[in-house]
This record gives sequence, C-alpha cells and structure tokens, in this order.
Amino acid sequence: MATNAAPAKNATVSFAGQPDAANGLALVRMTVGAMFVWVFFENLGKGAYTPGGYAGVINYYIKSSHSPAAWKWVMGLLASHAATVAPMQAATEISLGILLVIGLLTRPAAVVAFLFLASLWLSELGTAWIWELLVPVLASLGLAVGRAGRAWGIDALLARRNPTSPWW
Repeated sequence: MATNAAPAKNATVSFAGQPDAANGLALVRMTVGAMFVWVFFENLGKGAYTPGGYAGVINYYIKSSHSPAAWKWVMGLLASHAATVAPMQAATEISLGILLVIGLLTRPAAVVAFLFLASLWLSELGTAWIWELLVPVLASLGLAVGRAGRAWGIDALLARRNPTSPWW
C-alpha cells in the first residue's frame, strides 16, 4: 500500500488569494451585515425606534410569544424604558451592520450580533417561523468562530500588523 508523503491541502485558493472557506465566511459576514443595515432602515421607516413604536412591538411579544416568563419580565422592563432602549437598539443594529459589512472588529461584532439575535429569537418564540432568526443567529456565531473579517475586510489589514490579536 502506497502512501502520499506530501501534506494534503485543507483548502483550495480561488478568489483574491483567499481560501474558499474564508471567501464563504466573508460572503456570510457581508450578508448578515447587510441584513442589519436593511432592518435598521426598515424599523426606522416604521417608527420602531420611537418610544411608542418600540414599546408596542415589545408588548406584542410579551402578549403573543411563548418566551419564558423570566424573559417576558426582562422585555417588560425594556418596554417601560423604551425612550432609552429604542435608540440603543437602533445604534446597535446600524453599528453591527456597518462593522460586519466592512469587516472591522468582526469577531466582537459577530459575538454581539449572536447575542442580540438570540435574544430577539427568544422574544419572538412562537410568533414567527422558527428558522427566520435562528439561521442568522447561528451564522453570527460561525462568523465569530471563523474569523470572518480576515477576507474582504479591514480586519485583514489589521491582522497583518498584529496577527495574534483575538479581535480579528
């Protein structure tokens, strides 16, 4: 039986000198980022970042979702402070979107996106199709684990200066 002494390649290189997996993660990163930017402008147009609009959405989730009672209590707390929380959510959504699209601080942004989307998924439990948010939740986790900013992103430039940094 003959064995191949040459080391096997783990990935092929195709576009812009990046491995296929890195290009795939970059595409997912930009898609999730674009989703955040799109949702920001959609919510802005619907008035969801006003205190009344935000409280209305949260109160709907409290009334209609199958979230645990403890989570509904947290949502009630957020709704009662809608004047503060609504602009914070707006800033979070647009910031995450921009950071992910340009690939800057991708790992921390992806972790925050994972936590944010997971909380939203829990809030909507039973009011929407279960996979509607679960797919971007898991995609965000994959972006954090896979260092998705190292292809087609500013993190690639930063990694050249400091390749051992956990931030990119």
